[in-house]
Order: sequence, then structure tokens, then C-alpha cells
Amino acid sequence: MTEKSLSDQLFEEQKEATRSKDRFRLSVIRLLRSELQNSAIAKKAPLDHEEELAVLTREVKKRQESLADYQKANRKELLEDLKREIEILKKYLPEQLSEEELDSLVESAIAKSGAESKRDMGKVMGLLMPQVKGKADGSTVRRIVEDKLQ
Repeated sequence: MTEKSLSDQLFEEQKEATRSKDRFRLSVIRLLRSELQNSAIAKKAPLDHEEELAVLTREVKKRQESLADYQKANRKELLEDLKREIEILKKYLPEQLSEEELDSLVESAIAKSGAESKRDMGKVMGLLMPQVKGKADGSTVRRIVEDKLQ
């Protein structure tokens, strides 16, 4: 049996949220579906799984970056809503890699690329990012690679 695309899964979840009258979840799902649709229109072709994942990751990252702004502005009510949105969106991301799993992937990428210093960071990241796409935050991966290459 083939795995459902993110768009198909979101369509089913949107129907479920509508039936259960969960307006908050419904609005988040609609927004994500809209972003996926806009990306497909911009591409002038349907999105593949990787591209859907990239849109989803971008939406989560946008909200996480806004968290700090809301905290500085002391907007507690908006902060709570934003956290709920992030939780709903994260549900559609693949399971995230642990620090230990990332560590071992970084070690093997360094060994494969023959990297010896920070100047070789591009080689390591080039090998690593396709493996962790959607499963780990790029800044976390970058930090681990920098630590290992010092």
C-alpha cells in the first residue's frame, strides 16, 4: 500500500476537523493546504514528497522564529496560539532525529568526505543535508558539524 501524500492526508484531516468543529486546527490545516497549493502553482506542477516536506518545514520554522518576537512583546495569548499551531504542524513532519543519531550521521559524513577543518564544512553539509532533510533542523546540524570540525 502506498503512503498518502501530505496533501491527501491534510484533506482528510480537514474533513475530520470540520466534522468535529475544531476551528483552530481547521484554520491551521487550511493555511498549510493553501501554502502547498501556492507552491504548486509557483512551480507550475504538482509537488513531490520532498517539496511538500520543504513547505511544511518552512511553515514550522516561520512560527518558531515568531515565538521569540511574541515573547519579547509579552503577547502571551498569541504565544499560546503559536505554540498550538507549531504542535499541529509538527504532527505532519517525519519523526525528528535525536542528538545521538545526528552525531553518528555527522561522524560518518566527515569520514566519507575526508573533512579535516571548518573549511571542509560545505562538503560535510552537502553529504549530510539530503539524509536529514525534514528530520532535523539545519541550524542544529550545522552546529554539530562545526563542533566536530574544530
